[in-house]
Amino acid sequence: MKAHWLLPVDGSAPSLRAVEHVVQQAPSCTVPPTISLVNVQAALPSDVTRFVSKNNIEDYHRESGETALAEASTRLAAAGLAYSKHILIGEAAHAIADYATEHGGTLIVMGSRGLGSVAGILLGSVTTRVIHLTELPVLVIK
Repeated sequence: MKAHWLLPVDGSAPSLRAVEHVVQQAPSCTVPPTISLVNVQAALPSDVTRFVSKNNIEDYHRESGETALAEASTRLAAAGLAYSKHILIGEAAHAIADYATEHGGTLIVMGSRGLGSVAGILLGSVTTRVIHLTELPVLVIK
């Protein structure tokens, strides 16, 4: 079975640490993993979308997603790793877990915000929610 690694990024330092981990680990795999670089954009509220064209909303999400993916894309390309980019719309944890399941993901590699266990429980990080929403292994890079 071929490995398919999902790499959710938001452009933050923790997500870029996850990218660096993939850059270091992927070359040591006997069969290079398929890498899906994913960014999730929050849906805009209906009181905004009611007054903006669908094309403008799509352009906004695409441009914001591309900005968030830019540094990760540069790092993966510089390492010579093949990857595909995907910009999703919705609640981040659900979108990540659903995408991984629907597209045959075998591993989700995510950055951690570095919150302590109490803060993580109280704030409910995206990473924590993904872990609870998926049956797939989730590698959290601190």
